[in-house]
Amino acid sequence: MEHLPAWLGYSLTYLAAAVVAVPLFKALGLGSVMGYLVAGLAIGPWGLGLVDNVEGTLHFAEFGVVLMLFLVGLELEPRRLWSLRRPIFGWGSLQVLACAAVLAGLALLLGVKWKVAVVASLGLALSSTAIALQVLADRNLLRTPSGEAGFSILLFQDVAAIPILALVPLLGSVSERDDTTLWVEALRSVGAIVAIVVGGRLLLRPLLRWIARSRTPEIFTAAALLLVVGTAAFMQAVGLSMALGAFLAGVLLAESEFRRELETDLEPFKGLLLGLFFMAVGMTIDLGVLAASPGRVALVLGLFLLVKLVVIGALARLMRLPRPERPLFTLLLAQGGEFAFVVFQAAVGARVFPAKTASLLTGAVALSMLLGPLLLWLVDRYLQPRLDRRPGPTPEPLNTPQEAPVIVAGFGRYGQIVSRSLMACGLSVTVLDHDAELIEQTRRFGFRVFYGDATRLDLLRTAGAAQARVLVVAVDDSAQSLAIVDLARAHFPALKIVARARDVTHWYALRDRGVEHIQRELFESSLASAGDVLQLLGRDAATAAQATQRFRSHNLALLEETYPLHKDEARLIAAVRQGRQQLQEQLARERESRGPDRAGAEPAATPPAPKF
Repeated sequence: MEHLPAWLGYSLTYLAAAVVAVPLFKALGLGSVMGYLVAGLAIGPWGLGLVDNVEGTLHFAEFGVVLMLFLVGLELEPRRLWSLRRPIFGWGSLQVLACAAVLAGLALLLGVKWKVAVVASLGLALSSTAIALQVLADRNLLRTPSGEAGFSILLFQDVAAIPILALVPLLGSVSERDDTTLWVEALRSVGAIVAIVVGGRLLLRPLLRWIARSRTPEIFTAAALLLVVGTAAFMQAVGLSMALGAFLAGVLLAESEFRRELETDLEPFKGLLLGLFFMAVGMTIDLGVLAASPGRVALVLGLFLLVKLVVIGALARLMRLPRPERPLFTLLLAQGGEFAFVVFQAAVGARVFPAKTASLLTGAVALSMLLGPLLLWLVDRYLQPRLDRRPGPTPEPLNTPQEAPVIVAGFGRYGQIVSRSLMACGLSVTVLDHDAELIEQTRRFGFRVFYGDATRLDLLRTAGAAQARVLVVAVDDSAQSLAIVDLARAHFPALKIVARARDVTHWYALRDRGVEHIQRELFESSLASAGDVLQLLGRDAATAAQATQRFRSHNLALLEETYPLHKDEARLIAAVRQGRQQLQEQLARERESRGPDRAGAEPAATPPAPKF
């Protein structure tokens, strides 16, 4: 590469290393982050030595973290944060503070300076959002109690990284500046944040609307990058974290109409620059320090993993997570995270601790991420089977033939209401569910629910599917729902099926299988809420009921009409838009001809059926 420009040679090196290492490590189950780290280590000064400008690469690649935090801010609209405030800020803050406090206490006992102990413990308390969410998604556990709890804690960690990064420069500068200077810097920092918030509220959306009117996609992408770079540069100029500025800009646009467009435009840049950042971090790992102090590396790795396993395990117990889900939850949060690299690099820049300490801590975090998949494999192989066979009350298995006229597959929120309604009418119902914890809870209330997976043919036979008249498919998962329907249609053709649909796509898939009795799970309750809103706005109960009934009839009829088109997206979208426009025009004509009531509502007379 001697005859190539430097930038071209570096680009070829980075891309080749990533293309080789990342797919290999993902295939081994170790994740893309470890692939980038090892790729950086291989091409860096301690590997093949193909890249020597490590610091410059790292400073440029930090922009990937900035973009990542901007996109995190886009997901954290104030209303969502408020609805999740308890699990996010309650359990999340407890996890971070408890782990950091115990780690800092141990560091102080070992003679570590308090500034180093504080920054190191905060960095080690964070977990890998990328790895944890990927494992939960691969195992289809995001909707489980442990999955939701883990997501909330990881979300808090992403937010907590902002004040941690803002704290690091202050710790590095306390000994060099007097109290007056600190007060001035604090006021300047607050003023900068207020300026971003106020200016963003007043200027960002009108500016983006003006740019969007040009109908030039590449200019909108350039404007999105300019927004992030400009905000980050402004925060850097006043001595604050670039990531903090990007995060604030993202939050300000979280409820705007440009949110999805910004995410789509910036996601590719974020992925590439984050990968480059991890590679740069891998280049900065000082193998000389690790080789010279293997005992220290092992001590740091062992202590922080042990502390986090104990603290997070106790937290899982306190949160009352299902016992079989606790090991996975604990391990995913115990390993170190990507933001630890950012914190340690910031600490070096702020002179909180030297580069050798950062390399030691970064190496320990990287090793923890490398050990994570191995520990998960060991848990799955040896610990999980014991938990599944733990002593105590076990769900009642379905081992005797049943003869009830109705079988309900799934005893969650939806299946419980269906089952209780039928039982109240004196009907005998055979209920199946595969959630052992749920079955134990419902047994306390006197319900008899059998443990089993309704996608098994032998279980359906034992449940009496050959003699039953109706099968109610009430499971949460759409794929599992369709599998049960396919099984019942193939082996019990006389069995009538009533199914729950999560959304319109699921509804179409059920109709493709010949199911005629389908209810969308939130449709009726959403209509009832719309009726409540109309009444709160001044309409009387009869008028509100008439309006929601009109929409219900129109929506159901439109769904039937568009079903033959659901595999042709263009025609489907056109038909839906046309139907919506016709309903709006018809309601407008009726308001004009009959006149509004005192609250602006439609008259209570029964309207004609909608036309399409």
